[in-house]
Amino acid sequence: MLNEAVAHYHDLLADEELAQSSLTLLDEGLERARLMFGGRRLSPYLRPHFVTEEDFARVTHVCETVWNAIEKVKDAAVTDVSLLDELGLTEIERELAQIDPGYRAVSPTARLDSFLTDEAYSFVELNGESPAGIAYADAAFEIFARLPVMKRFAETYKLRRFEGRPLMLKLLVDCYAEFLGRRPDRAPHIAIVDLKGMPTQKEFELFREYFEAEGYPSIIAAPEDLEFSNGRLRAGEFAIDIVYKRLLVNEYLPIMKQHPALLDAYRARAICMVNSFRSKIIHKKALFAVLTDARHSALFSDDEKAMITGHVPWTRRVRTGRSDYYGEEIDLLEFIGDRRERLVLKPNDDYGGHGIYIGWNTDEIGWDEAIHNALGNGDYVVQERVPTAREVFPALTTAGTIAFAEQLVDLDPLLFNGKVGSAFTRLSSNELANVTSGGGMVPTFIISKR
Repeated sequence: MLNEAVAHYHDLLADEELAQSSLTLLDEGLERARLMFGGRRLSPYLRPHFVTEEDFARVTHVCETVWNAIEKVKDAAVTDVSLLDELGLTEIERELAQIDPGYRAVSPTARLDSFLTDEAYSFVELNGESPAGIAYADAAFEIFARLPVMKRFAETYKLRRFEGRPLMLKLLVDCYAEFLGRRPDRAPHIAIVDLKGMPTQKEFELFREYFEAEGYPSIIAAPEDLEFSNGRLRAGEFAIDIVYKRLLVNEYLPIMKQHPALLDAYRARAICMVNSFRSKIIHKKALFAVLTDARHSALFSDDEKAMITGHVPWTRRVRTGRSDYYGEEIDLLEFIGDRRERLVLKPNDDYGGHGIYIGWNTDEIGWDEAIHNALGNGDYVVQERVPTAREVFPALTTAGTIAFAEQLVDLDPLLFNGKVGSAFTRLSSNELANVTSGGGMVPTFIISKR
């Protein structure tokens, strides 16, 4: 059904008047909703990503089951120094992770980046610290739903969309209630905190507008805007109850001593911060090494182990010595050197596609250099290649026309307190489906036949 649906949508675009009117409305919608990332269109495609109801039900079950296993890793790591070693937390990150955020969830908001093909469903990364895209996806859903071509498509197929901002607001308030030990007696004040000048600034504005419209006073602030005194965190005259932290720990650490108000207020339990510094435990890419290492299998239920085996790629920290590959003992560096066509090297803690070495796109000399660099860095993981999804999309050219082009399709379910509540899809013409490195995003519509 999915292939038929995509073909039908593309056939509709053969109507030049329908295609042009849809393109015009898309451009106007992107401009009006401020769906820009670093000054360029965030969604330069004239078709959303379609997933069938059956496939998305499977995706949801897999994500939520694996998430239960991830929570167990957090529970163990809080008290197990050796597990923190395996995950690669630095000394300061461990200190921050030991501060109790006031609620149980390790990452109330999270994003699992994945590939859905006809044969497999595979994760590649988890963003458990500060996942972007929730508000962008909401705005994109609204724009695409109004396109003439989508309205024609909806005559044949039922469409289901997501709304992430209501879930995000509910999550923030629920975390705050758990933090207080009671329901708040007034609408808490929310500060969206990140560095100034970030390319996601437009998304912060979309969140602020939504929070304000729902009756929750909100502000966008940077660490240097914050002041902690008399038991309250403030940005100017704005007293803060909840910090929606979009600021990454790696970005805060270099300026933490200079701008300590956020940390001081968090340590004093003067604010509820979502996600907390504790989320760093599972944000490390070495999380997948812990999940796929048989030494830790006792942490998980049989169902969780089956989902990990079926959907989480084999991963290990890059280091000298022995390891295992599905029960087979290996010399890890020899294994990495011999299997470059099946492996990728990634920094344990980075984003935006930085520092990634893709073995199947690298010659032998380049791969040897990559291994050397990974060892010298001291904090890399090696991960097994997973089946990737590719589809043809009508892409918008710089000339304002439509060109059909094959794209890498990265499906990104969004979890709210461990439950899948939204999703969007990132597209790219290269191996990295990453908006920061030049890709784009489209909303993910769930479809069924009328």
